[in-house]
Amino acid sequence: MNLEKIWTKSFISISLVQLLIFLSFYALLTTLPIYVIDQFGGNEAEGGLIVTAMLLAAIIVRFFSAKLLDKIGKKRGLVISVAVFMITSFLYLFTESYTSLLALRFFHGFSFGIITTATGAIAADIIPASRKGAGLGYFAMAMNVAVVLGPFLGLTMIQYVSFQTLFLILGVLMIVALINSMMVQVEEKIVLKDNDKKRLSIHDFIEIRALPIAIIASLASLSYASVMSFISVYATSIGLASTASFFFLVFAAVMLITRPYIGRSFDLKGPRFVLLPCLTFFAIGLITLSVTNSSWMLLFAAGLIGLGYGSILPGFQTIAIQISPDSRSSHATSTFFILYDLGIAIGSFVWGLIVSGIGFSNVYLVAAAMVVVALFLFEFYYRRSSKKEEKYANAQ
Repeated sequence: MNLEKIWTKSFISISLVQLLIFLSFYALLTTLPIYVIDQFGGNEAEGGLIVTAMLLAAIIVRFFSAKLLDKIGKKRGLVISVAVFMITSFLYLFTESYTSLLALRFFHGFSFGIITTATGAIAADIIPASRKGAGLGYFAMAMNVAVVLGPFLGLTMIQYVSFQTLFLILGVLMIVALINSMMVQVEEKIVLKDNDKKRLSIHDFIEIRALPIAIIASLASLSYASVMSFISVYATSIGLASTASFFFLVFAAVMLITRPYIGRSFDLKGPRFVLLPCLTFFAIGLITLSVTNSSWMLLFAAGLIGLGYGSILPGFQTIAIQISPDSRSSHATSTFFILYDLGIAIGSFVWGLIVSGIGFSNVYLVAAAMVVVALFLFEFYYRRSSKKEEKYANAQ
C-alpha cells in the first residue's frame, strides 16, 4: 500500500515555525517570572500575571483570527504575524518597568494567537486527507518537543548569561522562523464573498461542529495545567527536586517513540481505538503522580503522561478539523485552541488557588478524575457521532 507523502518541504517548514514559536513561548514562560522578581523586585503573583497576560490576549484574538486569515490568506497571515512576533521578541530588550513588560506581553499574545491558528490550519491543509491523523500527530510533536526544549534553553541560559542575551537569542531564532514561514506553500481555499452586507454571526468566529470535541479537549488541558505549572514545585516538596528536571525529558522521549505507531493507528483504526487508551494512560499517570514518593515513580508517571497526553492534543485536533468543511479549517483550529488555551489558563490559576487547601497529591487525584470525565464524554460523543453517520449512510 502506497502511503501519501507527509514530509514535504512545506510541512517541514511549517513544523519548524511551530517548533521555534513554541520554543520561544515556553522559554519566556519559565524565565519571565524570575525576570520580574530579580529585575523589577516583583512577587510571585506579578510573575504569574506576566504569563496570564499573553495567554489572555491569544484567547481574545483567536475569536477573530480565523476570519482574518480567510480575508488575507493563511500564508500571508502567517508571514505577517511571525514578523510581528519577531519584532516583539526584540522589544523585550528595551523594557524598563513591570508595566511596560506587562503591556508588551499582552501585545505579544495577539501575534501568538494568530500564528498558532495559521500554523494548525496550514498543516491541516497540506497533509493528505488519508494521513491526517499521523500528519497532525507529527506536527503536534513540534509543540510537545518545545515544551521540553523551551524551559531547558531558558533556565539553562539565565544561569550563564544575562536576560538581555536570552531575549536577543530568542529574537534571532524568530528570524529563522520568519524565513521558514516564507517557504511554506499552501493552496488557499477560496471563500465566496457576498457583496451584500450581512450581520456578523457566531459562525464568523467559531466552528460549531468543532465545539463539542474542543470542550472535551479543554478538560484534558485543564488537567494538564496541574502538571505543567506545578510539577517542579511538587517535586521539590517531596524531596525530588533533582529528578524534576528529567520529568519532561522522559515525557518527550516516550511521546516521540510512540508517536509514529499511534498516528498510523489513528488513521487505520479510528480515533476511538487511540484516544480511549490514551485518556486512560493519562489518568493513571496523574494518579501515579499523586502517590509518588521516589524518583522512579516520578519518572514512571512522566512516561505514562507522555504516552497518554502526548497523543490527546493532536487526536482531538484532528477530529475537530475532520468534522469541519475544508474551507473552515482556520475556524476549526481557532475554535479548538480557544478552548484548549482556556483550559490551560484557567487550570494554571485554579490549581494554584486550591493546592494550599487540599495539597498536591489531592490536586492530581482531582485532575485524574477530570480526565476520566473527559473519557466518558468522548465515548458518548463518539457513539452519538457514529450513530448519526450510520443513519445518514442508510438514508442514502
